[in-house]
Amino acid sequence: MKTSDDQIKDLVKQKYSEIALQDKETNQASCCGSGSCTTEVYNIMNDDYSALGGYNPEADLGLGCGLPTQFAKIKKGDVVVDLGSGAGNDCFVARAETGETGKVIGVDFTEAMIAKARHNAETLGYNNVEFRFGDIEKMPITAGVADVVVSNCVLNLVPNKDAVIKDIYRVLKPGGHFSISDVVLAGNLPENLKNKAEMYAGCVAGAIQKDVYLDLIKQNGFKEITVQKEKAIVIPDDILAKYLNQDELASFKNGKTGIFSVTVYAEKPAEKASCGPNCCC
Repeated sequence: MKTSDDQIKDLVKQKYSEIALQDKETNQASCCGSGSCTTEVYNIMNDDYSALGGYNPEADLGLGCGLPTQFAKIKKGDVVVDLGSGAGNDCFVARAETGETGKVIGVDFTEAMIAKARHNAETLGYNNVEFRFGDIEKMPITAGVADVVVSNCVLNLVPNKDAVIKDIYRVLKPGGHFSISDVVLAGNLPENLKNKAEMYAGCVAGAIQKDVYLDLIKQNGFKEITVQKEKAIVIPDDILAKYLNQDELASFKNGKTGIFSVTVYAEKPAEKASCGPNCCC
């Protein structure tokens, strides 16, 4: 039975509220923190942030699938918005890039994550990083204020990805850009994976085809669309076995379906200069 968008959102909120109270090691031993624990102790998706400026271990819950802030071309004084900001990890890395003259705004729809992020920011003494409770399909942010938007393994959790991309376009300044890491597919997931609501919280079932994902960005008016990084994601057999029988598991592993983390860059076109009375338009 397929799950409604509202049910998926409620489930994601519940799961990530639980994750906010877990430590990084517990989250890393599961599929993007979903609670589907694997007996193989390694991180399935997350990249290592520890070498990046502004990194704070207390804010890193091990939930990402890339390093979008590393590729985001953030400049001093920029206003940066982080979608699905969690405990604040990408926000604090972004602050190291934008400096004290810039501003970083994290948006998350999980109250427990907002509380954790605000506590982390207060502990670090950052007065130009704020966290707002809200849905990234309709952000609590004025249009045209952001120089840069970043996000790490979040759009796949949202049923209506088109609405999110439209709202990214709305909040960006003309000439602004985003760098977003997310999970995408090549080929079709087995139905027993795709239709399991809990796999949305595991960052897999909500993923869409890579070409569809990139086309959504293009359709919403973005230009200079570039895949900055791509890596394959391998889900351990003991997680897959929770959802697939032996024949389905063998078929999936031997098939052509691939699960990938991609970091995508795109720009909102700059406003064209107005044509004066003496110019030829």
